[in-house]
Amino acid sequence: MFTEARGALRTVRDALRFAVSRFEEAGLAYGHGTDNAYDEAAYLILHTLHLPLERLEPFLGSHLLPSELSAVLDVLERRVRDRVPAPYLTNEAWVGDYRFYVDERVIVPRSHLAEVLERGLSPWIGDADRVQRALDLCTGSGCLAVLLARAFPGSHVDATDISAPALEVARRNIEDYELGARVRLIESDLFAALAGERYDLIVSNPPYVAEASIWALPPEYRREPMLALAAGNDGLSVVRRILQQAKRHLAPGAVIVMEVGSAREALERAYPELEFTWLELAGEDAAVFLLERAQLPD
Repeated sequence: MFTEARGALRTVRDALRFAVSRFEEAGLAYGHGTDNAYDEAAYLILHTLHLPLERLEPFLGSHLLPSELSAVLDVLERRVRDRVPAPYLTNEAWVGDYRFYVDERVIVPRSHLAEVLERGLSPWIGDADRVQRALDLCTGSGCLAVLLARAFPGSHVDATDISAPALEVARRNIEDYELGARVRLIESDLFAALAGERYDLIVSNPPYVAEASIWALPPEYRREPMLALAAGNDGLSVVRRILQQAKRHLAPGAVIVMEVGSAREALERAYPELEFTWLELAGEDAAVFLLERAQLPD
């Protein structure tokens, strides 16, 4: 089909129609920046042709050079044949207006914590200047560390990850946003390398997928690092460790905000004594809680 297309397609509109048909035919899974075949195809085509991502209509009738058509079809074929998430094909992921470099060393950024940081944490943190030190546990691509530094301009941010390859990606993003003086990347198994450190705010988007659910994920999601997804039988193996250790790393009056997604029900069953504050967010799968230092176990 793709070989035949190389001699038949002429315009951007042709390529878009062909892509949507192939994506639907292949039953691709979305959720890494788009949620449907049309938007995914438009994004991949515009990116490959170095065109503005927000402007498709003016270019639909444009004829493609043979080299341009070949480049577009190569990307589309990899998306269908190998089920590679679009951000790994383009090496970029967008969180709101922020662009981040990504590759298969990190999961694709899509945390609901970005919405939390954009909205602010009032009344728990009414004044952004109150946050002098912040921590991003399980930083992955470093996207939340960047957003923390932007949300709290007077802060210094520590960002940890157990994966050295992930930290290489995070370093690139920190440098892209010229935040090297304010964001410190630390290879650490959660708090292991942070003895004696205290923070005004901790955020974390840790692994929270139960092992039994991993193999039910679409192929696109299984291309992401398992280390960043799998979290024991109930999805709480990492969350438990964070809750056990967090209090000693929070300053008086500080808070921890954590995303747990599908593990919310298991978390509430496991910790009936904790008074979780569940933040209101867009998206059915959004599950982000906040706990004040005084609420955490010793």
